[in-house]
Amino acid sequence: MTLKDLTYLLPELILLLTAAAIFILDIVGRQPGDPVTLERRPKPWLPYVAFIGLGLAGLALLPSVGQTAQIASMLAVDPFALFFKALAIIGLAIVILAAIPYMRGRTHFGGEFYAFLLITGVAVCLAVSATNLVMLYLAFEFLSITSYILAGYFRENRKSGEAAIKYFLYGATASAVMLYGMSLLYGATGTTDFVGIAQALSRRAAPDLLWLGIPAIILLLAGFGFKASLVPFHQWVPDTYEGAPTPVTAFLSTVSKATGFAILIRVFVVALGSFEPQWTALLALVSILTMTIGNLTAIRQTNIKRMLAYSSIAQAGYILIGVAAVSTKPGPLSSTFNGINGVLIYLAAYLVTNLGAFAVVIAIENRSGDVEIKDYAGMIRRAPWLAASLFIFLLSLAGIPPTAGFIGKVFVFGAAVQAQMILLAVIGALNSVVSAFYYLNVVRYMFFTPPEPDAGPIEVGRSLQGAVLLTGALTLLIGLFPGPLINWATQSVQLLALR
Repeated sequence: MTLKDLTYLLPELILLLTAAAIFILDIVGRQPGDPVTLERRPKPWLPYVAFIGLGLAGLALLPSVGQTAQIASMLAVDPFALFFKALAIIGLAIVILAAIPYMRGRTHFGGEFYAFLLITGVAVCLAVSATNLVMLYLAFEFLSITSYILAGYFRENRKSGEAAIKYFLYGATASAVMLYGMSLLYGATGTTDFVGIAQALSRRAAPDLLWLGIPAIILLLAGFGFKASLVPFHQWVPDTYEGAPTPVTAFLSTVSKATGFAILIRVFVVALGSFEPQWTALLALVSILTMTIGNLTAIRQTNIKRMLAYSSIAQAGYILIGVAAVSTKPGPLSSTFNGINGVLIYLAAYLVTNLGAFAVVIAIENRSGDVEIKDYAGMIRRAPWLAASLFIFLLSLAGIPPTAGFIGKVFVFGAAVQAQMILLAVIGALNSVVSAFYYLNVVRYMFFTPPEPDAGPIEVGRSLQGAVLLTGALTLLIGLFPGPLINWATQSVQLLALR
């Protein structure tokens, strides 16, 4: 470990130190035996300490720009990891903005909540940089354990506890299955390094390894699919998303999901490129099942958090099209529609869109406690700007121009067409039409259904206003001026397939 390596690790170190500082600051001034009450505990400035840490971590990414290196043969410093680290920092900042008014008055332990969010940021940064199966597993578990805590953060709330238990049980099972898949790869190659695995597999005849490679791919996909909420590893999603604190749901559906895709891409493209025909076919099938089951189930939902949960599953299916359509052969990764850049563009668009949608849900839930779709009736009269913002986010989720979601779908569907996966692209397009039905159903309630007689106007705090306005602006800017994001995503995958 050199001084330069520590420079590359500065984002993780800053986030970890900021989380520790929040823990310490939260207990400063308290005496042993002090009663824990809502009136005694709040320190409203702690979220802004988290903001400072995120800002410094963002600045600490600058030394990694344009670099390609390894830290201790376990962590990559490359444009691909940099993209996801930046995405995580932006996502966490928006989640904290939305969480400030939501957490106020709901828990005795507000400070620890923001510290745990920063700790998940550390886990994400390690996971998306991992180039070794051991490091990957440790980072994956680190992220999972902190996510379990956040999902059950409202300990007095039965639904929150149920959400955490279901999340933990599914996560523990998926993690064990994934670990067994890793052991198969290690047994076959004698190494846990991604490049070493690729080299060992390339030296042996592919037909002789199919008996081991295909089971390993399926077992690894169980772990990655759990984090990315792919079918059939999605059963935890609806109950966890509904029961967890809404800011945590927003985090799980965006930053955590993006981490799952980053891990999947790096392992499959870099380590398992020899089995590309096998895993692309498998991912295409999983993509079809994921977007179809997610959309068809979302139609029947009456709770908006459960609807967005199934929507999140369907969105994972669209994103997976890009991974299924990728090619690790020389040349294709420099093309306009190379699959992986489509995944990155879609994830960035989805992050700002879905965080914006959940910010509106938080604003309405915070004011009235309503999470049923029918409670959004007449929202255009109660909170016109919230209704207009949610309309934009729902259009983006449906992939309608000129929004960020449209750009993401153009690139993943374009990659499928370029890879001659016409049927996959057609099924994706048909699913987009189906998804418009339940998204526009919410619009129907907001704009064309009269509100309840006793429904009053909805006031929104400044931080939550900032989250909605920021995500709304980014959703439209990416849709209208996608060039910078397209260039950034394309440059971030140029060197990924070099083994």
